[in-house]
Amino acid sequence: MKGLFITFEGTEGSGKTTIINNLKEELESKGYDVITTREPGGGKIAEQIRDVLLNVDNTKMDKITEALLYAASRRQHLAEVVVPNLQQGKIVLCDRYLDSSLVYQGYARGIGFEKVYEINQFATEGIMPDLTIYIDVYPSVGFKRINENHRNQNRLDLETRSFHKLVYEGYQKLIQKFPKRIKVVDGEKPLLEVCEQVNNIIFSYLEKNYVF
Repeated sequence: MKGLFITFEGTEGSGKTTIINNLKEELESKGYDVITTREPGGGKIAEQIRDVLLNVDNTKMDKITEALLYAASRRQHLAEVVVPNLQQGKIVLCDRYLDSSLVYQGYARGIGFEKVYEINQFATEGIMPDLTIYIDVYPSVGFKRINENHRNQNRLDLETRSFHKLVYEGYQKLIQKFPKRIKVVDGEKPLLEVCEQVNNIIFSYLEKNYVF
């Protein structure tokens, strides 16, 4: 039985990790077999590529190099983690996937949606999520949360506010392109409300599309 591949997207500080962990607990309490993972990273080799991508010393990284490294990490992650677990019938909850590359490198870096999509078509062999949850948080709100939580900064955190506004704009365009796959949740509401809304979307989807 094929599993389900569910991805989560959002700007920096949108709270994806907390929301995913909450959802995992809810799904497991109902008897679903679930794994959580992340991009870039998620497996031994992919995590090593993540270290290069997010290292604050690598601010001079070329934008095409960056796009190719994300695609390479994604490929290894699929081969090592995502596909094997889907083949076992599990629900895979992934923090970021191809949509992140489309908006960060394709839109905000100016490479173009089409070019980044082409690179990743080769890397992923066309594997796309069954469902994507976009946690909608405006960049200024996200960075306020990061500062309040004293999270360690990575290379992307050092980008200008104008860059992160472009990321936000890019997500809005993707939502319009893929309205059936991408479901939007207001991430600026209280955390319990956000988690409840996400859980409702997921369980509604599972009732219609998944039998275990």
